Amino acid sequence: MKFVTVNDFKTSKSNIWKKLPSDRELIVTDNGKPIALLTPLSDETLEDTVSAFRRAKAINAMKQMLEVSVSLGNDKMTSNEINSVINEARGKNKK
Repeated sequence: MKFVTVNDFKTSKSNIWKKLPSDRELIVTDNGKPIALLTPLSDETLEDTVSAFRRAKAINAMKQMLEVSVSLGNDKMTSNEINSVINEARGKNKK
């Protein structure tokens, strides 16, 4: 995995675009922090690449939700407690 700064990206775009197919992916950074991922695409790979990217984002979102849930202690809730929360929420939605 290679990294390129925003500044380098601005000043060396054509070189970066030429090397992207062989580099396979580049991480763009700003002040040392990752802000974007560049990966080569083609008409043949577009749908599969976008689909894989979306799956990865969904998995990451689920992981983050699980971590928050565990940090709140929700993983220790009983089935009755869960059903009570669900029923309470459904009751509020009916109003």
